[in-house]
Amino acid sequence: MTTGKEAHAHDLAEESAVSGERAEWLEALAKQRHFLRFTTRDLTDEQAGLRTTASALCLGGLIKHVTEVERGWADFILKGPSAMPDFTAMTEADWARREEGFRLLPGETLAGVLADYAEVARRTDDLVVTLPDLGVAWPLPKAPWFEPSARWSARRVLMHIIAETAQHAGHADIIRETMDGAKSMG
Repeated sequence: MTTGKEAHAHDLAEESAVSGERAEWLEALAKQRHFLRFTTRDLTDEQAGLRTTASALCLGGLIKHVTEVERGWADFILKGPSAMPDFTAMTEADWARREEGFRLLPGETLAGVLADYAEVARRTDDLVVTLPDLGVAWPLPKAPWFEPSARWSARRVLMHIIAETAQHAGHADIIRETMDGAKSMG
């Protein structure tokens, strides 16, 4: 099943003569995004908001979360740590707002979060193609889970986006299979 997003990555590679490393980044991003999005096929908005496991996660919320993660890290590639919050200074209210990113809230639709995800993916793909140097590195934002003074290159950020997407695609597969038996593979 080829999606518009996968076609976009393929078109980028062909139209701009992207090859080598950049083509590989685009392919890896497209593959993991496909697995995540595929878990939402044929679902209603209500189903996309269901919690089907002991986890608080739902499929629509996972799409929202991965969208925000990818958007934030793409901004980091361009602007450095100023593009992200200082996680060490976040209040309980900040963390509560962040948790809303894992749920499909009233008024949100599966189609809407998928469209937002597609737009963020296009922006990231364009960045992969056009960034002059994938070795550009910035210090990481302040967060308890990052080593102080650590720096990530654009390559390392892309690796993180792929890993985050793959991890949540696995979560989404379990949620979907628990809901109605549908699987992404097998």
